[in-house]
Amino acid sequence: MSIVEFREARAPETATQGKVGVLLINLGTPDTADANGVRIYLREFLSDPRVIENQGVIWQVILNGLVLPIRSGRKAKDYLKIWNTARNESPLKTITRGQAEKLAETLDDTRIVVDWGMRYGNPSIKSRIDALTEQGCDRILVMPMYPQYSASTSATVVDKVAAALEAMRAQPTVRFTPPYYDDPGYIDALAASIEAHLAALPFEPETVVASFHGMPQSYVDKGDPYQAQCIATTEALRKRMGRDEKTLMLTFQSRFGYQQWLQPYTDKTVERLAKEGVKRLAIVTPGFSADCIETLEEIAQENAEIFLHNGGEHFSAIPCLNDSEGGIDMIRRIVLRELQGWV
Repeated sequence: MSIVEFREARAPETATQGKVGVLLINLGTPDTADANGVRIYLREFLSDPRVIENQGVIWQVILNGLVLPIRSGRKAKDYLKIWNTARNESPLKTITRGQAEKLAETLDDTRIVVDWGMRYGNPSIKSRIDALTEQGCDRILVMPMYPQYSASTSATVVDKVAAALEAMRAQPTVRFTPPYYDDPGYIDALAASIEAHLAALPFEPETVVASFHGMPQSYVDKGDPYQAQCIATTEALRKRMGRDEKTLMLTFQSRFGYQQWLQPYTDKTVERLAKEGVKRLAIVTPGFSADCIETLEEIAQENAEIFLHNGGEHFSAIPCLNDSEGGIDMIRRIVLRELQGWV
């Protein structure tokens, strides 16, 4: 038998597909609620050129000489107010873990491995990609847990995934889920969550404020679509809930530094509403997939104090979707849609 005849006689070889990984990525959190833990976290976060675009000498002097020494201690006190002492971790880490675990339960597919990580802090993106590949995942769907896209959130997840892949010889195939700011399932889940929360309150809010994380105006001027997507989310919510601009207002929170950020500002709006005679107010945060320091401390505590101090009487912070049934079902739908052709 010739070599050619022998090769033709052999059974054809077929490549076997491995498992599929689903990786949920949230922004990040300090490992500890003390000044040192917050300093480590803030240094990584504020050293990202996607977050602070000008990383020149002047910024490095400001960061290391002023921001980290002063802000680390202050933010540590804020983290202590909301810290999950039972697990010794931030609520964001607790909730993101819960989202991954519940998603895995609802998918109930042995071919799919669900994991979670943080863009800044731990568990790192690289560690989770390594863990998924070690479990046999040759394809990974990465879901940045930001409903609205921005270069300083969604894009930096892509950057970090790419950096992890750069060091790998046997790279998995990777997909990223798109932003879901106007996804009907997201809007429906959000509206249902808001309505359920409002129905359970002992008072009826005169208005609801939809507060999104802020961004320097200059980033939008350069082409970032974040503001437009926040507006689209709010308009879709208004339509779904039968509300107008007065009963569902759009604002932006968490500004940093002295440059102009997206307006109107949440804290200034809350103060103005109270001074104008609004007595009952609720705030929802549609830009966050899980409750964190920006929702649990900045909104539920700081802005509540602003409202009550300026004449308001009743205030409520509406929880994020978190790992609720509606929230997990929304994530499951998006994941299954983006996994088409893989499972």
